[in-house]
Amino acid sequence: MPDLTIDPGWRRLLTAARRSLERTGGSLAGTVSLTAPDEAERHVVIGVTGVHRPAGVKRVAVRLSEIDAFLRSAHGIDLPSAVGAFRDRPAERAILAEAREAMLATAAGSRHAGQPWFEEWLDGLRRDGTLTRMARSGILFARALAALDALPVSAEPMPVFAERVLGDTKALAEGPMRGLVLRALAAWHQVKSPTGAEQERALWEMAGLVPDDLASQALVLNLPATGGLLGDWLSSATMAHVPFRVTLHQLRLARLSLPVPEIYVCENPAVLRAAAGHSTAPLICTEGVPSAAVHTLLANCAAGTVIRWRNDFDWTGIRLTAAALARYPDAVPWRMSGADYLAADPIGLPLTGAPAVGPWDHSLTEAMTSTGRSVMEERLIGTLVDDLLRGLATPPAPAGESDR
Repeated sequence: MPDLTIDPGWRRLLTAARRSLERTGGSLAGTVSLTAPDEAERHVVIGVTGVHRPAGVKRVAVRLSEIDAFLRSAHGIDLPSAVGAFRDRPAERAILAEAREAMLATAAGSRHAGQPWFEEWLDGLRRDGTLTRMARSGILFARALAALDALPVSAEPMPVFAERVLGDTKALAEGPMRGLVLRALAAWHQVKSPTGAEQERALWEMAGLVPDDLASQALVLNLPATGGLLGDWLSSATMAHVPFRVTLHQLRLARLSLPVPEIYVCENPAVLRAAAGHSTAPLICTEGVPSAAVHTLLANCAAGTVIRWRNDFDWTGIRLTAAALARYPDAVPWRMSGADYLAADPIGLPLTGAPAVGPWDHSLTEAMTSTGRSVMEERLIGTLVDDLLRGLATPPAPAGESDR
């Protein structure tokens, strides 16, 4: 292929792309732009995007994924490899190879070394050229390993963690360190790389880090409590049967007491919305991945309080339910058996990602694998609300039977 790094039409575009990749730890989710592109640059952008840009245009923007796809199709090289050519000259290659080996040796000393997710993360860094780019300065990689080795934590504010482990309160708030660690956490928890602020928050909180104690919330219904202002607010909301949002900040003001024998936990707000206005068993909605606020709220349960937990019938939902049952000794699955899945007439979206095993009922994994479809909680709303209205308190069913 031609050396695009010296092509006038490509050079500035690839320079911007390299800076973006270095800043985000190799993510192709971003966009780069050129101000006042010349004719050669304008024609390159038109060729990459397939969209005409008129002569004299003041600024053009191109998605990194578009550049990557074009380079693969036209030149048989991916974007990370192409931008690596800027500085990966023959004279440097031996030095870079030695530096990469040193970084991998450092990684072998991580407490996570050998775990599948960690090796997957390292392999990804090797394949897309991120490891090579970091080899020019191994400090970033070593600091990322230090952060990962200190995780997980328990509801620790992110700036406090960053100062304690990395000596910089903003180390994880911006820059390439943030992207690199988030990429590792996505591999760790087997989820897709985050594409927005809410997904990033959820991923940080899965590792026990709290970016913002006001943004970390739990949506609740009919959960009476005592203790401070929050206890009064929760009890008042329970009397009116209206939903209430609890923040982690509120939970830290005073210790709560939750005088209830059982609490139901669902994933989707539609379930809680359907139960609102009625006298039901206490319900907490995680709205996806449980936040630090959800876990802090449940930590106030009295010993012996039964937590009836469920998620969507997809592989992520199975993993989240399994994690909850492992975390809370008194937690049991709620409508999460193979029989419940099949009774819901699964016609949802195709299942994606690596299959997961629900240790409470192996027939569930078999049924989901056989059907190949996900079932969201919305398809079970009638049944779930009936359970809440009756406040069922039956013991968990044996594997293979309904866990109603």
